[in-house]
Amino acid sequence: MSNIRFPLRPTRRGLFGLAGGAALFGIAGRAWAAPGSEPDDDEVLNEALVLRDPDIPSSGNPKGDVTIIEYFDYQCPYCRKIAPELRAVVKEDGNVRLVSKDWAILGPVSVYAAGLVLATRYQNKFIEAQDAMISLNTKLTETVARDTLKKAGIDVDRALTDLASNKDAIAGKLKQIDKQATAFGFRGTPSFIVGKFRIPGPISKEHFKLAIADARKAAAEKK
Repeated sequence: MSNIRFPLRPTRRGLFGLAGGAALFGIAGRAWAAPGSEPDDDEVLNEALVLRDPDIPSSGNPKGDVTIIEYFDYQCPYCRKIAPELRAVVKEDGNVRLVSKDWAILGPVSVYAAGLVLATRYQNKFIEAQDAMISLNTKLTETVARDTLKKAGIDVDRALTDLASNKDAIAGKLKQIDKQATAFGFRGTPSFIVGKFRIPGPISKEHFKLAIADARKAAAEKK
């Protein structure tokens, strides 16, 4: 984790993990990885690419004063359980920006579902697709993934076409997310960055509120 640049600090009560590093500056985030390209660690961990990747639309308040980055897998039971609580916190707060990144680490079906969701970006249905897929309470299969998106009002045929047409770019994005999460020292899903605090694991709704408050306090202290 020597390349991590976020000055990630521990929150009150010792609830959250810590990763050190200098202030985060660097090159701007780029577009989807070109076929065969291998982004280096400095690029993977730059602030723009982590917080404001143009390929990963955000939910919540796009101008929020705190950003939450979520690394998750659609097959992860903890991710499914925590999803409604996290989204409730974001909605209730009203000034939080949520960026959910598909860290597909639980097998081929996870990779398929994540790729299919990323493909819905081309029809501007990315957030709807993510919300539908993470809301599953049954075993995820490729058929279930397609049916879930169809029930959510998404053009699945187009998504499949876009997935095939952009398979290298989508595979590159999934690899980039994996490198990001790994470089931050995360070992499983779900994992989070709240402001500049690293949270390696599931937490409660109340602890999300604490982390958001601490992120705001840390930002105010820097001014």
